[in-house]
Amino acid sequence: MKKLLVVDDEVEICEFLKAFFEERDYEVLTARSGPEALEAVDNFQPHVILLDIFMPGGLDGLAVLKRIKDRYPNIKVIMVTALETREKIEEAMRFGADNYITKPLSLEYLEKDVQEKIEVLSGNR
Repeated sequence: MKKLLVVDDEVEICEFLKAFFEERDYEVLTARSGPEALEAVDNFQPHVILLDIFMPGGLDGLAVLKRIKDRYPNIKVIMVTALETREKIEEAMRFGADNYITKPLSLEYLEKDVQEKIEVLSGNR
């Protein structure tokens, strides 16, 4: 089964994306903080992660991205941000992000991008 981890400090976004992707036959886990995300990656081993750049609590999305890519370079990470700041986006790409999208989310684009990442991992592309 296709496994997706959604990391966002906004519970509504987590719940919405979880429901959206579960309807499309994904197994979805959510996390609301950096430490929770890292634990979820270790235990859940997702194929793709939707990771918010800006999260409170001292461990933002960029720090989480760096740790994930250091340990699991094959996991595909799509950064999600409400603020499109070139500096943060460039930093995310240097740390190994596979893409970034801005809020408000285009669900059609997001679904297509996640599916493409899954296909790359499974060798169907």
